Amino acid sequence: MIRSGKRLIIWGDILALAMIAIPMWSVAQTSAPGNSSTAPTSASEALKQVDKLIEQNRLLENQNRELIEQIAKLRQSLAMEAQAQGATPAQEIAVTTSAQQELAQESQGSETDSETPEAKEEPTHWGTYTPNRGFRLANTEQGDLNLSIYTYVRYLNQLGLNSHYTDAFGNEHSIQNRQDFQIQKVQIKFLGWLFDPKFRYFLYAWTSNASQGQGAQVVLAGNVNYTFNKHFNLAGGITSLPGTRSVEGNFPLWLGVDTRLIADEFFRPSYTSGIWARGQIVNHLTYQVMLGNNLSTLGVSAAQLDNGLNTLATALVWIPTHDEFGSGFGDFEHHDNLSARLAAHFTRSDETKQSQPSSDEFENTQIRLEDGSIIFTPNLFAKGTTVNEVTYKMAAFDSGLKYHGLSWDGEYFVRWLDHFTGPGTSTLPAIFSHGFQMQASAMLVPKTVQVYLGGSSLRGKYGSPWDFRSGVNIFPWHNKVVRWNSEFLYTNHSPVGYTSVPFALGATGPIFHSNLELAF
Repeated sequence: MIRSGKRLIIWGDILALAMIAIPMWSVAQTSAPGNSSTAPTSASEALKQVDKLIEQNRLLENQNRELIEQIAKLRQSLAMEAQAQGATPAQEIAVTTSAQQELAQESQGSETDSETPEAKEEPTHWGTYTPNRGFRLANTEQGDLNLSIYTYVRYLNQLGLNSHYTDAFGNEHSIQNRQDFQIQKVQIKFLGWLFDPKFRYFLYAWTSNASQGQGAQVVLAGNVNYTFNKHFNLAGGITSLPGTRSVEGNFPLWLGVDTRLIADEFFRPSYTSGIWARGQIVNHLTYQVMLGNNLSTLGVSAAQLDNGLNTLATALVWIPTHDEFGSGFGDFEHHDNLSARLAAHFTRSDETKQSQPSSDEFENTQIRLEDGSIIFTPNLFAKGTTVNEVTYKMAAFDSGLKYHGLSWDGEYFVRWLDHFTGPGTSTLPAIFSHGFQMQASAMLVPKTVQVYLGGSSLRGKYGSPWDFRSGVNIFPWHNKVVRWNSEFLYTNHSPVGYTSVPFALGATGPIFHSNLELAF
């Protein structure tokens, strides 16, 4: 119908030109000095015909625009039906946006024909935008390409922290009290589908600018996946092991900007290479399972890995309510009905020091004790005792509620470290740790102002650290694309800390940071 409408408009223009040309040519042929009175009459009739054809052309344009709008409405209804039946995000986007693009193109084409020369100089708009998927750069029958960027600028003040801390073994360590501005992270993402909307790719460049000079401060990574149906999506590449809620794939939709509570940071697994599957078991019950190389692949080469393929992480998520819970924290969306979630996670991995070849310098810093000590540190437990290998097992259980802009989330962690190998480890007993975290938030102004509180604690043989934080999020454009976050936190003997997070290892004292985040 659209193409037929366009052809009618084009043929109408051609006919109009013909109707103008024929009478004018006739007038020119028949007019003579003694018969000049016939010229005005013929010209007048020609102009009337032109006006009539222009009016018919305008009516055709209106009819064509109405047809496009009807097609757009039909495609939107099909998109809603596809979503209800479990269509992939790529399919939903393709259905809902193609009609909008055609309508925009038709509208721009019609308006351009009637614009004045001055109006034609104004810039035209093209492409589409989807939050968290970015701008569409290409859209063809063979696939599409979207560009998305995540970044934020952070002001950090750690001047109130104690300058030293003592670990569980009596060793004293210094703390660098930072105050600086950083463009903390830049992530440039390319994503879309190729040949089949079910076959998708996600490739990105990632930088940790506050960690320049250290390992893995610049990462090129990604993954590819294929959706067979709503029950089974198979993927391979680099992603986060789904061992806790924050690594299920919901970054950056957290209450704070790129920072977790210390219990979550202490227990969770990290990013690694591997294969994984996810999907729906039955209505309201979904799963994730991943087989990976190790707990954290960042900064580790293939030559440093063992060949066990024994890193496994799983997640089982139940949404008992009819309303969709959403992947992020907080109730920005404002659920009219109570929405809840319950989830269980389990992770297991045999970990080594992952030393550089021909070097004793280990790079596996993922497994720590409650005082922040890395378990692979030589002579940590006693002189002559060094852990070369350890089995890590961790389970996490979380729940959450969302209602009318309010949210509550809680999570409990348990971890076992055993099967030690290395000099002097034969008598080393298993190490058990456990902890919890809680967070609550409220939208004071819908889609605009959010406040939140959070706290966590962990317990074990080597310490009992805890932390508390409060913060405010401001969404100036009433969406999650841009937000200004300011947060106050207090840590007590933090067992984790790096340059990429606002808290320092071993830190005790207050910390403030403020962030301007862009995630489109």
